[in-house]
Amino acid sequence: MITALAVENYRSLRHLVLPVARLNVVTGVNGSGKSSLYRALRLLADSARNGAVAALAREGGLASTLWAGSSGSGRSLRQGPPLVQGGDGQRLLLGFAGDDFGYAIDLGVPTPATTMFGADPEIKAEAVWAGPLLRPAALLADRGASGSVRIRRDRGDWDRLPYFLKPFDSMLGEVADPQRAPELLVLRERIRSWRFYDHLRTDERAPARAAQLGTRTPILSHDGADLAAALQTIREIGDDQAMNDAIGHAFPGSRVEIIGAGGHLQLTLRQRGLERPLRAAEVSDGTLRYLLWVAALLTPRPPELLVLNEPETSLHPDLIGPLADLIVAASAHTQIIVVTHAQPLVAALEEGSAQLIELFKEDGRTLVAGQGLLDEPAWHWPKR
Repeated sequence: MITALAVENYRSLRHLVLPVARLNVVTGVNGSGKSSLYRALRLLADSARNGAVAALAREGGLASTLWAGSSGSGRSLRQGPPLVQGGDGQRLLLGFAGDDFGYAIDLGVPTPATTMFGADPEIKAEAVWAGPLLRPAALLADRGASGSVRIRRDRGDWDRLPYFLKPFDSMLGEVADPQRAPELLVLRERIRSWRFYDHLRTDERAPARAAQLGTRTPILSHDGADLAAALQTIREIGDDQAMNDAIGHAFPGSRVEIIGAGGHLQLTLRQRGLERPLRAAEVSDGTLRYLLWVAALLTPRPPELLVLNEPETSLHPDLIGPLADLIVAASAHTQIIVVTHAQPLVAALEEGSAQLIELFKEDGRTLVAGQGLLDEPAWHWPKR
């Protein structure tokens, strides 16, 4: 489980070190930095798939994502060290610590060269360590700007890999040696299991409204296209009773029926008082979205970390309570971070023992309400 998350110099996140609990709700007014925190988490997940550099390039390159404010003074300055402008001081740092492993990556401006890929940042340093804090004795593996990777042996000596990584290749994504670096493989697979939902489609042309190919689907797709298959999978190999309870709680007297024809599956919803079930194409956006969250949160294959971005979108207020109950129940077997500005959802999750992380902005920087510098988890970045 992640116990701390750290971000430095990403958009408004000048310096942020957060404690992370089993269930977390991140909130704040519009423009406070919620979306930046969500995207920083996605960048960390992309590192395990060798995709962080490409993701930053799609945002316009490193220069467009770096903190652009001044070092400032006063309260905001006490929230983090002054930024060194220019050269290697323009660094984007991302990392997390857990009960057993931690990881951090340092991305910097590219070395001047003749290339058509000038928007690509370079990986200047990476580190993997044991335990909650990066320190020399806990370091398990690291790489420098040259691309050289070293792995700690059992007796404390170091092995240096006989090859160099490209500046756009992550150590997590490229080093796959179960003999020399088993910890890297374990950590990579854990991060790759992280799941993000921020674009579940419910519009009139949403794929979830149409019949889809029927194949076992233990993990709902990022856009919810395979909803019918995901719900049927829960019915056959997951917690069918929990699914029925979640639907009955939200829509009393209702139940989902999956119709199969020609290898395809069609979602229908039978409701009290109606003589025929409603096809997915007929239900409201809010009803469809709630069913999507049922499929996502009752997955028979829970991830290490589940991150939900504004799950309340298009939901009727009466569905906020059932959604919160689903999220709290899912946190029993997976760590969850919910990013939302809906205060009823925040309140309901807090009642379910969620840790509240309230963001606000001061002098252009995202800060955490009630958190002083001494309240942050201990954190150290890898050296270049």
